Amino acid sequence: MKTFSTLTLLLLVLICFATSCKKEKQPPLNQTPPTRTIRFILYTNKDLSTDNYNITFSARIYNEKRTISFDSVLYRMNMRDIPKKANQLVFEKKVPFDGTDLTAGFVWEIESIGVAGHLDTCAANEKLKVIEYPFI
Repeated sequence: MKTFSTLTLLLLVLICFATSCKKEKQPPLNQTPPTRTIRFILYTNKDLSTDNYNITFSARIYNEKRTISFDSVLYRMNMRDIPKKANQLVFEKKVPFDGTDLTAGFVWEIESIGVAGHLDTCAANEKLKVIEYPFI
């Protein structure tokens, strides 16, 4: 009888283990989700040394559904201080690689004049998009 009780108990334990919740595989902690990089390069080819207007540059990134959205002021300066190609400003932003096309680019506001911009498309399969814009 003691053997029957031990076997019954062992069988119950095995059934509990067999029917218990199974853990889903989790990615390792050091594994980061896939991303793509948008690199913004800004400079001017013009002589703006006499332009005394303040200008604010922003970077924008978004997809059609706006599930990826980034809008940030990059730099505020006087127009005469926009660097030439040799001293260009370079900014990078990593965004989730979700298989959608992105729209990305610069928007600028010149104080007392208005707002304008330069936008480009980053295809769904591009891992690196360089948006180089020689201002004016």
